Order: sequence, then C-alpha cells, then structure tokens
Amino acid sequence: MTQEECRNLDELIATMVRYHPEANVQLVEKAYHFAEKAHEGQFRKSGEPYFVHPLTVAGILAKLMLDAPTIAAGLLHDTVEDCEGVTSELIEKEFGQEVAQLVDGVTKLKRLDFTSKADQQAESIRKMILAMSKDIRVVLIKLADRTHNMRTLKSQPVESQRRIAQETLDIYAPLAHRLGVYKIKQELEDLCLRYLDPDGYQNLIIKVGMKRAEREESIHSVMKVLSDKLNEMHIHFEIAGRPKHFYSIYRKMVLQQKPFEQIFDLIAIRVLVDSVQDCYSVLGIVHTLWKQVPNRFKDYISMPKPNMYQSLHTTVVGDNGMPFEVQIRTYEMHRIAEYGIAAHWRYKEGKQVADSLDNKLYWLRQILDWQNDTRDSEEFIKSLKVDLFSDEIFVFTPTGEIIDLPKGATPIDFAYRIHSAVGNKCVGAKVNGRIVTLDAPLNTGDFVEIITQQNSKGPSRDWLKIVKTSQAKAKIRQFYKKELKEENIANGKQMLEYEAKRQSTSLPALLKSEYLEPILRKFSFADVDDMYAAVGSGGLTSVQVVTRLVEEQKNHDKPLVPIQPQKQYEPQQMHTIGRSKEDMGINVAGLPGCQVHFAKCCTPLPGDEIIGYITRGRGVTIHSKECINVSKTHDSERWVSAEWADTSNSSYNGSLQIVAQDRHNLLADLMSYLSALKVTVMAVNARVNANQTCTIEMTLQVANKQELDWVIRQIAKRQDTIEIFRV
Repeated sequence: MTQEECRNLDELIATMVRYHPEANVQLVEKAYHFAEKAHEGQFRKSGEPYFVHPLTVAGILAKLMLDAPTIAAGLLHDTVEDCEGVTSELIEKEFGQEVAQLVDGVTKLKRLDFTSKADQQAESIRKMILAMSKDIRVVLIKLADRTHNMRTLKSQPVESQRRIAQETLDIYAPLAHRLGVYKIKQELEDLCLRYLDPDGYQNLIIKVGMKRAEREESIHSVMKVLSDKLNEMHIHFEIAGRPKHFYSIYRKMVLQQKPFEQIFDLIAIRVLVDSVQDCYSVLGIVHTLWKQVPNRFKDYISMPKPNMYQSLHTTVVGDNGMPFEVQIRTYEMHRIAEYGIAAHWRYKEGKQVADSLDNKLYWLRQILDWQNDTRDSEEFIKSLKVDLFSDEIFVFTPTGEIIDLPKGATPIDFAYRIHSAVGNKCVGAKVNGRIVTLDAPLNTGDFVEIITQQNSKGPSRDWLKIVKTSQAKAKIRQFYKKELKEENIANGKQMLEYEAKRQSTSLPALLKSEYLEPILRKFSFADVDDMYAAVGSGGLTSVQVVTRLVEEQKNHDKPLVPIQPQKQYEPQQMHTIGRSKEDMGINVAGLPGCQVHFAKCCTPLPGDEIIGYITRGRGVTIHSKECINVSKTHDSERWVSAEWADTSNSSYNGSLQIVAQDRHNLLADLMSYLSALKVTVMAVNARVNANQTCTIEMTLQVANKQELDWVIRQIAKRQDTIEIFRV
C-alpha cells in the first residue's frame, strides 16, 4: 500500500468521494473536527501532533474504499481511550450507534499483546474473533491502525520495535492475508522485516537494486511481445510489471535456503481483462509464446481461495532463459485481490450492506464454533495459527464441491468439515479412488470420499493426534464430552489420581472445598464431575489441575499456632511476636495487658475485620474473621472480640504469593522494582515449577491492608506476572 498519506480534511474527502460520490461527507467532516479538538495538545513519541495518527488511519480506510461510518470511526478510534471527557455514550450521541459500535469494537482490541500472560493473550484473541463476527470493519480499522504504527515505529525503543514487529508478523499480516487485503499485508510484512532483520533487509535492498535495470529491461521486452499479440487478437487489456515485495523474496531465501542469485521469479507481469473467458484466452496466448514451467500453473478462478482471491498464475521461461510469472485476472478480480473483504462493502442509500459475505466468512464461523471449547490458552493460540494463518489446500468432494483445508490436513479433517456426523461415523477413506490410511496428508486437487458405518462406535481418541484442524479436534472432544460423559469422568479422575501421586500427594487430600472452589470458578465448572469430564475428554490437562490444587493447599494449610521465625529474621519481625496489645494497635475485649500475636495462617492487617483466639500460655492470637481456621475451630469459648486501635505509627507483615513466567534475573528485577516503590521486603522464598513458571512467596512491611493491596496492584501490572494474591 502506498505510503502517500492524507494530510488534511480536503484530501481525505477527495479520496473518499472518488470511490463513493454520494458518501455522507458531513459525517466525516464532523468526526474530523471532533477528533482534532479532542486530541489537541497531545503528541506522539515522534514529536508530531497526535491527530496525524487518526487522520492517516482514516486515509488508509478511504483508500480501501470503505464507507463513511468506517472512515469516521477511524478518525475517532482513539478518542474514548485517550481523550478526557470522551465516552462511548458521547460518540453515540454525536455520531450514531453504528459509528459508536465500531469505535467501541476497536477500543476493546487495544491489548492484543503476545508478550502478556497466556490467559490474557487468548482472551484478547477471542475478543478480536468475536468483534470480527459482529462487524468485519472493526478489524479493518485495527489493521489500518497497525499499518500507521508500523510506518512510524522508528520512534520507539529498539526492544519495543522488535516486539511490535514480531506481533505484527505473527498476527496482523496473516490476518490481512486471510481477509484478502494484500495491499496492507505486503506493506506490513516488509515493514516487519526492516525491524526484525535490519541487516538482511538492507542487504536485500542492495541486491534487488543491483538487478533492477536488468529486470526492467526484461519486463519491458516481455510486455511488448505480449501486448502486440493481444492487440492482434483484439482483446481489451491492461498490462503492468508487478514488483515482488521484499518479504516474499526474503522468506523464500530463508525457507528454501536459496541464495538471492538462485531466485529466478523476481520478474512478474499482471494482465487485466474484461471477462473470465478473456482470462483463459490470454493464458492460451502466453503458453503459445513461451514454454511453461512444469507444476507452476495455478487456477484460482475455478478454485478461489477462501479469502475470495481469484486469478490465473503461470510461470514460463523467456527467450533469454529467465523464468517469469504471469498473473491474469479480470478488473473486478483485481479489485478484490487488492482490497479483499473491504471490496465487499457497498455504499447504498446511506446504508452499508455486505453482499454474500456469509460463505466468504465461513472460516470465521468455524473459529467461533471451536474457540469456546478450548480452555487451554497455549493450545488455543497454537490452533488459531494453524486454522487461521496456515497455507491452504483445495480438495474435492465426490460431487465436485471444493473444500479448503489447511496444509497437512487428513481425511478425518475432511470428514468433519463435511459434517460432524460424517466424522463420527468415519471408518475409512478413498483419495482419487484408492483406499488410504486416515492419517494420510491430502493435497490440492485430490478427490476425497469418506467411508462411513452406521454402527460405528465413534471417533478414536488417537485421532486427536492426527487431525490438523481445530474444528475436527473440537468435534471429537465434543463427542467424548456428550456421548461418553461417564467414561470421561472415570478417566479424568484416574488421570488426576495418577498425577497427584506423581506430585507426591493424593487426590482426596486435594479435593477439599477451599482448594477446589477457585478452580471450579476459574473454568466455569458446575461441580467436580465437570472437572473430571474436562480432563478425561482432553479439554484440560491433569498437570494444570493438580498443580493448581497443590498451590491452593499450600495457601490454605498454614498452622494455627504461629511458627517461630528463623533467627536471622528476629530483629526485623520482632514487632509481630509477643508484643502488648497497645504496641500492636489491638483492643481485646475483657483482657487488658495480655500478650498479642498475629496468626500466620491469615496475617491480618489494619483494615481487616479481626477476632482473637486465646492460646494457652501464649496470650491471644489475632485472626482475620475471613480466616479458614476461624470456621474450622469449634471451641467457641476461647474466641474473644478484638478490634484495631491506633495503628498510625505501626507497621505490619503482609504476605503475598506471585506466580510469574520464569526467566533469568526474575527475582533480582522484582526486588529492584519493589525497591523503587519504596517497599520493604522482610522475607522471600522462591521455587521454579515444572511448567516454566516460578512461585515467589514474600513478606512485606506495610502500614495496613490498603497499602498491601496497592503493592499487589503494582506487581500485577508487570508483564511477567501470571497471578498474584495475598496469602
């Protein structure tokens, strides 16, 4: 996509009305002035006024030929999040519900960050898929937003440049490809390469530049020969050289391990004609003029890509022995090839209508179908990349219907694509008339026939290791979840018992309600049988469940009687051991002058509701009223009322537990971070877990509950923090 940007309102309006002469210009003008005023006084890291960003985003959307509400939303997309006093309600009042929903959709996608913790990662992607299903324009605005951010990435620190570029290459460029918006896809890939491999990028620019004159001479020669022949045949056409973008050359060099000198298809021409019949006529002419390279012809007209792309591709050898590619398509095909899903939005009588988008967005409905069944975040992200961003193959049903699948898909994937009942009753497959194994990878052009059996017992669990599509995996798990729930419960329980034994404990010891409740709540299970069934069907791993139960057990099972601290901590912790109630800031009803201790099981702080427990020979132990040991102890005569007195000059020990992504210098960085917050650390204990995480237990010196809560919120903001809670 050209980097020529709209510099003012007049240029933006001119771009918009070029494609939509009857567009709602007043709506865009109003949004322009509103956003300009809202962002007044704000500047980007590059030093330029912030409003340049939404204006450029709107300009990119206008060049994608999108409608007035989408362009208005592009102008307003940062106002709700970044401008004081601007709310979604205000946007709806000023610009209507349609614009407000688009702005709200983009605002909710702000934190698509693949360096964050896994659960947040999956949730962000889920939000984006959901937003796409409601209105695909939300993601087109997000792609335009990311495009301008990539154009101005040089103003960011080097570390941020690499992180943002990698995220763009992993998610946004493949998404633009899946939506068919090649203008954006190619620009994003080239910009990513500039920051991810600067030396390789510059080296490629030099090598491409050195060969440019030779390539241009060859292209002009080929174009003249073909043009003369097409004029002779009275075919109306346009012909142009097609530069290959840098990332596609770089990717070929890396994946195929070829030096630049051995990449021969840098030369390409594109021919545009009026009709499909003309496309095939031009193809025949090309093949009579030059010799075709075997296995390099692709007919995307009869077999369009899932993103609506249609074209004929053929590679032939020129008179000088140099191969070159020819792409042949109609003008309408070319418009769709450039703008993808955006080309299917029309402006008509002030309303936006999508023409036949249902079939074209089938892949999106598939993702929505399986994503809710995937509880494991890592599996969700991995499956998404396979289903959404992998290369496609095209196979045929026995009746000639075209089915698209990811590369490496098997007959089982094909069966479940046809219907879940076909997959569940599948017992064999034929490919091109020959019986094949169910794990045989399919190839483009294969005719596939599924052999079913009515009395089949259903899919094998081993199929989960064979299938490539998340749709098939979800359907197989769904079968076991519904049809074999009792078996799943038994299998899941057995798997958890085995894992508990492996972790040197027992399952019954871990299934107390106080340990179990957080897991049931986290995964929305109705009861423990639901948890067993999820593990038994493969929706959740036994390691995940048992590890979490063990953590909960450690958090809750602190001894009621305080344990004497280790000697080296006595000077720091003496204020918590055996001090008078006046020193502790505690009033105990009916027991003046008694010794007061804080219970280690709940470590209450000022701000917590408290109660005292008379400990024989050791005075009164102060518990939080929420402490689990309060409800466990039935000797009610030993409980006494207690309340906080003056605590303004006192400090207390507050304990917390952090689960973080394990990495080099994690603990040192965390200690430096707390030091910068002026937080005193009294004790630290850390251990590395088997799943590449680290559990850190800390005792901090704080004034009250509110101060500890503040510290917890600050630590929770760190990108390496997975979970944090007060012990």
